[in-house]
Amino acid sequence: MTSLRDLPAVDALAEQVDAPRAVAVAAARAVLAERRAELLGGASDEADLAARARAWVEAAQRPRLRRVINATGVIVHTNLGRAPLAAAAREAVARAAEGYGNLELDLATGARGSRHDHVAGLLCELTGAEAALAVNNCAGAVLLAAAALAGPGREIVVSRGQLVEIGGGFRVPDVIAQAGARLVEVGTTNRTRRADYEAAIGPHTGAILRAHPSNFRQLGFVQEVEIEELCELGAPVIDDVGSGVLADELEPLREEPAVRRSVRAGAALVCFSGDKLFGGPQAGLMVGTAAAVAAARRHPLARALRLDKLGLAALEATLQLYRDPERARREVPVLAMLTADEETLRARAERLAAAVGGEIVPAVARVGGGALPLLELSGPAVALAGAPPDELAARLRAADPPVIGRIEDDRLLLDPRTLTDDEIPLVARALS
Repeated sequence: MTSLRDLPAVDALAEQVDAPRAVAVAAARAVLAERRAELLGGASDEADLAARARAWVEAAQRPRLRRVINATGVIVHTNLGRAPLAAAAREAVARAAEGYGNLELDLATGARGSRHDHVAGLLCELTGAEAALAVNNCAGAVLLAAAALAGPGREIVVSRGQLVEIGGGFRVPDVIAQAGARLVEVGTTNRTRRADYEAAIGPHTGAILRAHPSNFRQLGFVQEVEIEELCELGAPVIDDVGSGVLADELEPLREEPAVRRSVRAGAALVCFSGDKLFGGPQAGLMVGTAAAVAAARRHPLARALRLDKLGLAALEATLQLYRDPERARREVPVLAMLTADEETLRARAERLAAAVGGEIVPAVARVGGGALPLLELSGPAVALAGAPPDELAARLRAADPPVIGRIEDDRLLLDPRTLTDDEIPLVARALS
């Protein structure tokens, strides 16, 4: 078929594809359009259009959202779904997905219950807060907090040094505007003092917002007001602590703001992520005073931002793990990766190098997800040779499951910190 005149009709090509009629027709149309473009571009080779159509159907039937093996060394990798779930959380999701559940049913009374009650008690127990609420992500939690405590006609006071933009174009000033409140900036980009906040607080102040800087850090001539001082100023404080550190006893996490510290300081609402460093599902968690959480629960946005049953199941199981800090460190994958010792990483790197024929080299892993951008996690990695790194990376991405490494110094590296022992044979198979 080397000319446009030789191309078959859509129906004729669809008849050669073993698939439901609508799928076969879609495959035929896609393949014919592709071949038409090739011929117009000067192609003169022969093409098996029926084989192409069958391959199109096979590809179309594969799930778009697929498991990926993370060999990048970036623990909380936003592009790869951030935190992998603990085994207990995966099992909880499977149970919740199996059939119906008591999502909003009080089994003791038979009356309607609240979906928030499944995790609120655990959140309060683990953080020391009076009340708690879970929504669908941390950005949603901050938006809801701003709308509930300030809203139209009120002001939210923020340090200029915290008016940041994070991934996806999410900007703090835009959040405040969407909440209907008016932004009041205080201090300068690099230095904000207690007196700056005191001068800005007035009868129209709805809240003070302390925003997590994500990947943005200032070094040198800087000053900021700590959460304890902010909570002494009299206005309600919304503290966006970002990554959700409950395992604040772990050395690598000491530079991230701890949830319990903000609760102890008296913040009205503390907002943090359920994934990222917390290591659970995507969620926005809010803990704080009973009055502030009640205001958030009553707000119309609370329904628009609510968490579904699968997310709640995974979140509850992850929270249960945190009741035993040592168990959480072992079983929550993010915490286990952060605290992996040199001996474990070296042994995994040796198995990986033997399986794929690579060379062990020193490397630096990262936390990712906007957390601890300056933290370097030293350890071994496996460098692959035999082909240009871009070509190797493409081959690995085309595997099933895809394997994602990182290119550094013109080499493709596979980092054992973000791999499990069970994934090493899959990586070897992807390269074979």
